[in-house]
Amino acid sequence: MRMKFFLGLIVVLSLALLAADKFTPLNIKLGLWETTITHSTSGMPGIPEDTLAKMPPEQRARMEEMMKQKGIGGGPSTTITKNCITREKLDKQTAFAENRENCKRTVVSSSPSRWEMKFHCEENKTTSDGTVVAEAVTPDSTKGSTHVVTNSEGRTMTMDFKFTSRYLGAACGDVK
Repeated sequence: MRMKFFLGLIVVLSLALLAADKFTPLNIKLGLWETTITHSTSGMPGIPEDTLAKMPPEQRARMEEMMKQKGIGGGPSTTITKNCITREKLDKQTAFAENRENCKRTVVSSSPSRWEMKFHCEENKTTSDGTVVAEAVTPDSTKGSTHVVTNSEGRTMTMDFKFTSRYLGAACGDVK
C-alpha cells in the first residue's frame, strides 16, 4: 500500500501540481504531451530498517534492487509518460496532474511563463512537503523541478525530480 502511495505521489508531484488559489496556467498548446522525468531519492520510509535487518541477505538484496528499479533509493532513474492536455484540464487546473484532496497547495508565483508552488500532503501516517517550479519555455515545451521530503512513522525520504515536456500534436488518441 505504501509503495502504491509513493509511486502515485511521484507521478503526481513530478509532473505538476496545480493550485486552487489564484493560479495562472502555463501558456501551452492543447493536445498530446510527452514528459521525461529524471528522479532520485534517498531514504526508504516504506520499509523500516529493523524489518530490512531481519531479512536474509538475498531477500534484502532483491528488495533493495526492486526499490531501486522503481526509483526509490539508489541512483537517478528516468520515466517517460504521455498526457492529453485539454482546455477543461487547464481550466480545472488538472493538466499534468490529478487533483489530490489530501494536499494543500500554496501558489508562490504564477504567470503564463512560470509558476512556483509549495505543497503539504497527508495520508495515513505519512506527510509530504515540497516545492514545484514549472516553466513554459515555448508554447510546445516545458521544464521544471520538484523537491519533496516525505516522513512516515519516523523515517524520511527525500525525492528530487527534473522534468521536460514536449508537445507531440493536437490529437491525443487513446491517451487521457
